[in-house]
Amino acid sequence: KKGKNKKKGGGAKEKVADDDDWDILLAAETQNDKVETAPKEEAAKEEETATPHDDAGADAAAAFLAAQGIDTADGGGGGADKKKKKKKKKGAAGGGDSNDKAPMSKAGKVVAERMRLQREEEDRIRAAEEAEAARIAELEAADEAERKKIEDEKERKKQKQKEKIERQKREGTYLTKAQKEKKRMAEQRLEAMRAAGMIPTIAMDGQKPKKEKIVYGNKKKDRDEDNEEKATVEEVAPPTEVPAEKELKSTEEITKKEDSGDDWEAAADDSGDDWDADSDSDAGGKFDDLEKKLKEASINENDDEDLIEAEKRREKERLRILGLERAERERIEAEKRDKFLAEQELVSRQEQEKDQKREEGKKKRMEQEKANIAARTRDDLRCPIVVIMGHVDTGKTKLLDKIRKTNVQEGEAGGITQQIGATFFEKKTLLQQTARLNETEKFDLQVPGMLVIDTPGHESFTNLRSRGSSLCDVAILVVDLMHGLEQQTIESLNMLRKRNTPFVVALNKIDRCYAWKTCKDSPIRDALKEQPEGTLQEFRTRTSEAKVQLMEQGINSNIYWEMGDDDWLNSDFVPLVPTSAITGEGVQDVLMLLCQMAQRKLWKKMMWCANLQATVLEVKAIDGLGMTVDVLVVNGYLKEGDKAVFCTLDGPVVAEIRGLLTPPPSREMRIKSEYIHHKQVKGALGVKIIGNGLEKVMAGTPVMVVGPDDEEEDIKAEVMSDLTSLQDKLSMDNKGVMVYASTLGALEALLQFLREETKPPIPVSQIGIGTVHKRDITKISVMNEKGCSEYATVLAFDVPIDKDAREHAIEMNVRVFTADIIYHLFDQFTRFMEELTEKRREEAAAVAVFPSIIKILPQHVYNQKDPIIVGVEVVEGILKVGTPLCVPALDHIHIGIVTSIEMNGKQQDTARKGASVAIKIVNEHNPTITYGRQFDCANNLYSTLTRASIDALKTNFKEKLENEDWRLVVKMKKVFGII
Repeated sequence: KKGKNKKKGGGAKEKVADDDDWDILLAAETQNDKVETAPKEEAAKEEETATPHDDAGADAAAAFLAAQGIDTADGGGGGADKKKKKKKKKGAAGGGDSNDKAPMSKAGKVVAERMRLQREEEDRIRAAEEAEAARIAELEAADEAERKKIEDEKERKKQKQKEKIERQKREGTYLTKAQKEKKRMAEQRLEAMRAAGMIPTIAMDGQKPKKEKIVYGNKKKDRDEDNEEKATVEEVAPPTEVPAEKELKSTEEITKKEDSGDDWEAAADDSGDDWDADSDSDAGGKFDDLEKKLKEASINENDDEDLIEAEKRREKERLRILGLERAERERIEAEKRDKFLAEQELVSRQEQEKDQKREEGKKKRMEQEKANIAARTRDDLRCPIVVIMGHVDTGKTKLLDKIRKTNVQEGEAGGITQQIGATFFEKKTLLQQTARLNETEKFDLQVPGMLVIDTPGHESFTNLRSRGSSLCDVAILVVDLMHGLEQQTIESLNMLRKRNTPFVVALNKIDRCYAWKTCKDSPIRDALKEQPEGTLQEFRTRTSEAKVQLMEQGINSNIYWEMGDDDWLNSDFVPLVPTSAITGEGVQDVLMLLCQMAQRKLWKKMMWCANLQATVLEVKAIDGLGMTVDVLVVNGYLKEGDKAVFCTLDGPVVAEIRGLLTPPPSREMRIKSEYIHHKQVKGALGVKIIGNGLEKVMAGTPVMVVGPDDEEEDIKAEVMSDLTSLQDKLSMDNKGVMVYASTLGALEALLQFLREETKPPIPVSQIGIGTVHKRDITKISVMNEKGCSEYATVLAFDVPIDKDAREHAIEMNVRVFTADIIYHLFDQFTRFMEELTEKRREEAAAVAVFPSIIKILPQHVYNQKDPIIVGVEVVEGILKVGTPLCVPALDHIHIGIVTSIEMNGKQQDTARKGASVAIKIVNEHNPTITYGRQFDCANNLYSTLTRASIDALKTNFKEKLENEDWRLVVKMKKVFGII
């Protein structure tokens, strides 16, 4: 009983395992084929009418179920009676009748139906394959028959040609290619003889010859002459190609005639008196025989020699003609060469004459300039040129406004100076401004006035500050007393030191000191006397801090009224002047110090000279005047009608000065006001020149005038000498945006800003000055066709946009950004580029795959299958959500895509090298992939890279990857075999 129970228990375990397998099989069969079991009545009916084939299927199904340990009886056999089992067993042992089979269960019927359907599908597939094979065999047979037919046709034609050649050989008419050529030449010679009259045409045409008058004579003599004539014709007759048999026959006939030549008398005697009866036929047949012999004559050695000689003569004639042609060509080339050399020599001579004239003109000009310099006197001083420099928003323009009693600063966009402005102060203006201070100082003003240049302070206008400082005699460096030295202040300081320009430091915004009492437009020392002790203490403290900062830059400085005579004589000592551009304290002191420095230290430089010294400040289009040039005249004269030479990118431009305009005294050239017209101006002065062809004049270049004794070429060469540095700034790119600005100086600054101070640099393909028109939109729209739609953009700085241009820009998909401040323009374009880049990254995210290698942590495997959730460590690279993973060591098996990354319970988009995170991997195409079966922790997982994904990384995510990540990309390219 124990044994039975044991056996029964073992059988039960075996049955449970088999049932599990059967459940899996049954579920798969039911899911894939969705076969519905037939009702019980139909199943019974099918069993009764089943064919032997179906019985066999049922038997096979029953055998399969029996092998699995499943009872095929209804009810499953779990609660069957033991007696029935014994009876069944006994019947089986006794080899009972096959009809006593137990009825089939539902599961068996499903399996039987499945096997039947499988057999039918196999039969259908086999029949389709046999039909396809038969069709292919028929096509191959047809192709073979067609090919055999073509080959038979070729063989038939070849055999026909061969038979034709054999027949011609038997008939003696077969000719080789060489023989055909000889026959053709013989016929040509025969035709030539006919044309020469050696052979009558009528005889050759087969017509009956005209009967001639009978002439009696010596028959023997006639025959001798006849033989001689025949011999002569035979020698001249052309060779005719004839078959070999005919040639042999003709030779025998001629031999016979020669042998019977001595018997001609006997023949004559035999003929008797009948010779005259046959004379007519003999005369007509003579030429027929001659033609026959000419046709049957063969080529002999003399004919071959004639052909060779003729060929030599033709070749000699050909060479002679070629020689003549070559000689003619050489003659023509020699004439051209001589003409070219003569022209070159003429041009060289003209260049030498130009150089000589230029040198002579330069020599004269230098001598005149030396004479003008020698004629300078201290009594004739020019206006000192003062430049105001400093950091943005330190009060430079406001300080000038206070001197001029104007308000230019509020008229500028954002209160930021974006052009160089020149202001002329007359002597009487200076005396009025310094009247209160002059009462105590007793200063004698000798300069005729003062020309002040206001330069931009923000960093994008370095070129304008540099240009201004290169023109000035003395400078005002404005420092914010509240902030001390700032970036552009230090930059301006270095420019002034580099050019050895003396300067005054204006400690501006003194009115910001605590409890400052305003003393409007008073000298600074008078204002300080009115201040309380606390304000003075703050003033001293901040002044000391400014002095320390200047000392850090290597500048010795002190309050100007505390400086001794030694300090004034020492050029390294810089005076400090406290000022307030709002209330006017200290402005008088600044003007007085500038005039003192000009008269005490710079009087040699300030002596006026007749040599023209002028520099272009700005190029600007003005309504009603066209393109104008703002010029700073330092020395010399400019007259209306002078022939001025300007520098452009396309070479020097000579233009007649049609007008000289200056703003009213104490007004800037930038401000639109009623200009004063001049016939002549004297330096130093800022003047606006009107002329033709000034559109491309370069700011910062010199202006020269062609005098009556000057050579124009010399002046042109001198003007163009400083162009090299400016050409580098305005060089264009093949692909880039279009930049428009109001002046050339602002355009230079904007180009420098876009190329050097933006990261990454913004390329510029086209530039312009003035209003943006429709044609400009059309030009830049080409970038859309080049595939650079982001560069189909116009950056318009402080210029108007035409209405038609705006409408056309919308049609052509061109963006137009406008701003009055350079920073706003840059911000607009940068924002647009960021949005465009982000959009492109989103589009490329599905393709771009970041490089990464991760290691599975075996102790952190949370789910092995669909989805796989494991803990990993990022060995190298960047792991991002959406990264496809594979195992290269296992034949690049695809594991799935990372759908989420979690670290310390928080979702993350990326994980970098060294991070330990939990990831979820989903494989929609193969959800059965399982950790521990297809792969495990023994091999690292790699992100699946392709050529397209690497290109997408380079194009859109280049800055997201570091050098280490790019090295990993190179390493993984070898793993995946990417070229």
